[in-house]
Amino acid sequence: MRIVIAGGHGKIALRLERLLAGRGDEVAGIIRNPAQADDLRTIGAEPIVLDLESATAAEVAEALRGADAAVFAAGAGPGSGPARKETVDRAAAVLFADAAESAGARRFLIVSSMGATLEPPPGTDPVFAVYLRAKAAADAAISSRTGLDWTILRPGTLTNDPGTGRVHLAARTGPGSVPRDDVAAVLAELLDTPSTAGLTLELISGNTPIPVAVKNVAGN
Repeated sequence: MRIVIAGGHGKIALRLERLLAGRGDEVAGIIRNPAQADDLRTIGAEPIVLDLESATAAEVAEALRGADAAVFAAGAGPGSGPARKETVDRAAAVLFADAAESAGARRFLIVSSMGATLEPPPGTDPVFAVYLRAKAAADAAISSRTGLDWTILRPGTLTNDPGTGRVHLAARTGPGSVPRDDVAAVLAELLDTPSTAGLTLELISGNTPIPVAVKNVAGN
């Protein structure tokens, strides 16, 4: 299977690329900075240098040509301002979905955020509120598509702790944290489980082995 990952040098993406390449998949990561290319090659992924904030839909579709699946794991990052929440977390996600549909990469996963909503609670930090709205808008745009077999994954608070391989995955989990290792492992399992298409799932650490957790939500 060929999988193209947006945000290819991100903390989750690098973990996912290593996992997928290690099991024999053909993996490519879209990056803005060519200086990051060797980091991807080292873990077995093909770097594609492309800026999703300025690229055209045709350019992104060309990067996705021949892919079986696409994963949007890009993000503006915690230090960015409101404008980049809009251009990366919403607009780039929608562009990537447009391109995947055009290129025929029907399987589509997006890493969203727990709490993504168009109406953040009163008192939410203003920049974080923009982020939650951007993620919610991207999720809504993607979930309305019939040309993609999409799954939306909304992890809780991300940590760099070692993965445990055990999670709580459900339509609603309640708040919690989850290691990035386990987020990547869940994404890999979701790619192998097309019957999770059409689901929006929350993810935190838990007691269920990842393959079982994915099988449970898929109803298999």
